[in-house]
Amino acid sequence: MTSAPTENLHRLPGGLRLPGFKAQSATGEIRDVPIPKTLVLPVRQHAGSAAQPIVSVGDRVMRGQPIARAEGDFSTGVHASSSGTVVAIESRPIPGREAVEAACIIIETDGRDELWDALAPIANPLAATPDALLEAIGKAGIVGLGGAAFPTLAKLRHAVDAGVDTLILNGVECEPYISCDDALMRNQPVEILFGTRIMLTALGLRQCAIGIESDKPEAWAAFTEAASIEGDDRVQLVAIPTVYPSGGEDQLVYLLTGREVPSGGFPSDVGALVHNVGTAAAVADLALTGTPLISRIVTVTGEGITKPGNYRVRLGTPIADVAAFAGGYTEHAKRLIMGGPMTGVALTDDALPVTKACNCLIATGPAVRTSFEPERPCIRCGECARICPVRLQPQQLLRAHRYGAGDTLDGLGLIDCIECGCCDLVCPSHIPLTQSFRDAKLARRIDVYERERAERARERFERRQEREQTRADAQAAETKRLKQGANPDAIAEILARKRGAPDGDDD
Repeated sequence: MTSAPTENLHRLPGGLRLPGFKAQSATGEIRDVPIPKTLVLPVRQHAGSAAQPIVSVGDRVMRGQPIARAEGDFSTGVHASSSGTVVAIESRPIPGREAVEAACIIIETDGRDELWDALAPIANPLAATPDALLEAIGKAGIVGLGGAAFPTLAKLRHAVDAGVDTLILNGVECEPYISCDDALMRNQPVEILFGTRIMLTALGLRQCAIGIESDKPEAWAAFTEAASIEGDDRVQLVAIPTVYPSGGEDQLVYLLTGREVPSGGFPSDVGALVHNVGTAAAVADLALTGTPLISRIVTVTGEGITKPGNYRVRLGTPIADVAAFAGGYTEHAKRLIMGGPMTGVALTDDALPVTKACNCLIATGPAVRTSFEPERPCIRCGECARICPVRLQPQQLLRAHRYGAGDTLDGLGLIDCIECGCCDLVCPSHIPLTQSFRDAKLARRIDVYERERAERARERFERRQEREQTRADAQAAETKRLKQGANPDAIAEILARKRGAPDGDDD
């Protein structure tokens, strides 16, 4: 494994240097949260289609046993996080940006944590065929653990089809407060490197870059030491500047390769595939023990938490149980956020479960609070445009959104907004720009849906008109044929049917 200096990187446009607020959680070991009495496992913990339950109420399940199967190519399965009995399959609120409910499989744990006997490690994974590795990863329910939770199998297959040449492992973690990846890199660098080599084998690639922020010297040192064990000249360690949002997928690709992901495209469109370091560790765990994705590391932090730190949590564990194991809430706990303070979502209830997409829980105190100044009119200072990491014009986007100019929004690149929140922080008028763009995206999705629905209705109407015209033409042709030589009684019968009169009745 080699290393590359920061000055060799391409310069990221815009961005901000933000205070880290990570010292309180980044130190110390990763602690295991006890198995809760009840697990709440949503069948939709990932981007794409929800999984379909394959268990019933009353079934006894084991740790690692599949309980919901993937539905379609862009989906992934769900596995029991511990042994117990399925007591319900019902719709419940799930954490996420959109306040929605989803089917959840409720397991009452038995405290024995018995392992499903069908699990087995992958024999000699570095020599296995790509198809065998991809199949195993798909069955294990592994997703991207950076927060977006894209199904790993779908990303790997798309990368193979697109012919990517570079695998990028994301260990940047540029958002304040979040330190779960840092803790993982400090404690499990050998596993991360092993998982990286497995993914290189599955992809048939000879090149991988692991990006680590320059303010993580302990993680860098751990990887350097692990290289003596897992040495591989295909892997390069790269120091990334501590600038937000350098950990964004498209931004990291540009920093490392100079390739710009096209509007509405994916890194694979420019020959790159990005995975989180946690995903690589999950692949290694699967290969070494056969264990599917049933837990993840979560940063639990903020002034509202008594014992901030990084915790390994079984998926489906209620957030309240995690907070209790972290010492409980302090008097500063005003709000609960899943994710980081820039891109995270506020949660309404700590009874919600930890899912595959949950990388951080912040009980907010004064340090997290942003300005509560009232919104003022835009003064067109241009600060939001200067700081935008994707070179958008936020003030123009805001104007188009408020005037309902949907086509103008598309032309201004609304789809390319990564909702990083940089424009919010620098706006002197305290305009909630990011939320406005989220609302605009939702409105555009609804508009597109309504247009598509109207188009489908038009097509159905036209097909019906065509069918009716075809029937009318056929009846006319039959009548004409009968008039040219058929007997009069048959003609009278045809005409009577067309008028709806009973057979044999006179006009």
